[in-house]
Amino acid sequence: MPTKVLLLATLLLLPLSAVKAQSDCDFAEEVIKFGAFAPLSAPGAVVAGVVIDWAVQQAASDINAECGINVNGLNHRLEVITGDTEGISERGQAVAERFIFDEGIHGAVAGFHSAVALAAMSILQENHIPTVWGGPWNDNITANGIIEFEDRPPRINDGVDYIFRISPSWSMVGAVIADWLISLGVDDVIILAENTDFGQPAAADEKARLEAAGIRVEQYNIELGTEDFVPILSRIELRPEPADAIHIIITGDTALNLNQQMAELGIAPSQETICIAGYDAEQSTQFWKSVEDGNYCAFNRTGVIPSLFSEMGAELNRKYEDYWDDTAPSFAMEPYDSVLLLANAIERAGSFTDPDAIVAALETSDVELSQGRYYFDYGSHNPDLPPDAPAFLWHQWPAPIITVMQYFEFGQDALDAAVVYPEIYQTHGTSYFKPSG
Repeated sequence: MPTKVLLLATLLLLPLSAVKAQSDCDFAEEVIKFGAFAPLSAPGAVVAGVVIDWAVQQAASDINAECGINVNGLNHRLEVITGDTEGISERGQAVAERFIFDEGIHGAVAGFHSAVALAAMSILQENHIPTVWGGPWNDNITANGIIEFEDRPPRINDGVDYIFRISPSWSMVGAVIADWLISLGVDDVIILAENTDFGQPAAADEKARLEAAGIRVEQYNIELGTEDFVPILSRIELRPEPADAIHIIITGDTALNLNQQMAELGIAPSQETICIAGYDAEQSTQFWKSVEDGNYCAFNRTGVIPSLFSEMGAELNRKYEDYWDDTAPSFAMEPYDSVLLLANAIERAGSFTDPDAIVAALETSDVELSQGRYYFDYGSHNPDLPPDAPAFLWHQWPAPIITVMQYFEFGQDALDAAVVYPEIYQTHGTSYFKPSG
């Protein structure tokens, strides 16, 4: 989306009622600044990036409409600056440096690609920037608080850990997909994974879980930005027997293009093969524009399902529908909540310039936002993880809702797609809709 259009979109976010509310506020001179990471241009997931920008600006608008962030009796206006990472780790590092050294941010939020988060978090940590990731999934984003990652020592060998996450780790998400396939009794699965710090660990984790259940797994790695998938899909077509399921662990346009080419060839979805679409499939308007043959594809939804929206979640979804004519995906709700959670911690800390106090407030969060009640079981406030607890639970929100959903009508809104797993959340009394004819 052109820069001028993005700017116009941002300006249009502020309703007249919010303008009126702000005019009644006595704002202090100092502005609190957050830096938001988002992929706004290729090869990143641009569709998701534009939504992330919308979400963090909407959060700032909502906070400022209520007279901003109150710190020791003074109301401070919140400004959220969105930086374009392009989905590239080096760009993420450059964005983090600009946020810190040029913009003077007091906190960091949002994010999407794990590679970007992993690259940027060392800079954020070294400069004591409280960070609430709302999007990236790689386990090591939070696990590196207590374990070594890529020859980096744990972040908190000495001192304070400034990195938090409210999006799930891949181990949380992949377990739900794998357990669904296991429950369906599949024997043979193909994983198509992007060759990134998100795709490769995610694929390895899911593959291990499926193979432990006796399921055969074949994996193909895909470079982001690939447009022609015929060579890989031809190999899949030449298999003696079709796979029981194909899972696309890829983000952005690459996933959508692959999904459509796979569907056009009749590989999946089909009566023989379950289609599990990429991360962006829950954004139904874009999905159907790009994957017109994708009916009966399943997809995972991270975040609260529409039928369980709280009052705040329903209100955010209403604003999202008014603006985008679609259902709010997790990559709108997570960035929105990351801004509100960090703002809440600053208010409770009584400072936006004392990062250690903000971290202490974040660790003791107990607040209901659009996706649910946020809290952190493990941090310096409770440092002793049980021996059998995964390391990623450090500074990790432990209670995101993760479901498998499935489209069963062409052009269907994500709101109307069926929740097929876990069984407790099922909406249509079935664990899978088999494609007809």
